[in-house]
Amino acid sequence: MLELWGDHLSGNCYKVEMLFHFLDIPYKFIAVDTKKKETQSLSFLAHNPNGKIPLVLLENGNSLWESNAILHYFAEGTSFLPTDSFEKAKVLQWQFFEQYSHEPYIAVARYIQFYLGLPENRKEEYESKKTGGRKALAVMESHLSKYAYFVGKQMSIADISLYAYTHVAEEGGFSLAEYPAIQAWIKRIETTPGYTKMQRN
Repeated sequence: MLELWGDHLSGNCYKVEMLFHFLDIPYKFIAVDTKKKETQSLSFLAHNPNGKIPLVLLENGNSLWESNAILHYFAEGTSFLPTDSFEKAKVLQWQFFEQYSHEPYIAVARYIQFYLGLPENRKEEYESKKTGGRKALAVMESHLSKYAYFVGKQMSIADISLYAYTHVAEEGGFSLAEYPAIQAWIKRIETTPGYTKMQRN
């Protein structure tokens, strides 16, 4: 059985869990405690020299890391990844947006507030992340006010990538009430057969 090494509260790990549940892929979850620096252990680094979660160990012994790369591997040949080359590029477009314009702000703001309790020495950084996060949410809101999903007429891994941290953005101090199109999209995702909630450790 393939293994997913990660943390249930990590949005990047949750992306992979979501796709596995949608596709009914059996897997074993291996909890990794990043606070104890378990990702820096020799056993972990042997599979992922970058020392980050998620990490997937395939049944043939190969390893795969970086959440969006994992999504592409397992979505290939399914409805979650378009076959049309332009639409496939659009999926990548939104996933690059998620990694460079969305996750660094929304996920980090969540980490500072939700995990660390908003310590005084990180408040300036937190406010900076909030500014970047609101910009990313505005881009999403603009798109979703015209379209039901990010690529095509059905959910794809682009939606999974963006959903993971967006749906818990309020844990980072963002008000999703300001983004009605995003809220409607979140509801569509959560009412899709096979959807699974983010687990709490």
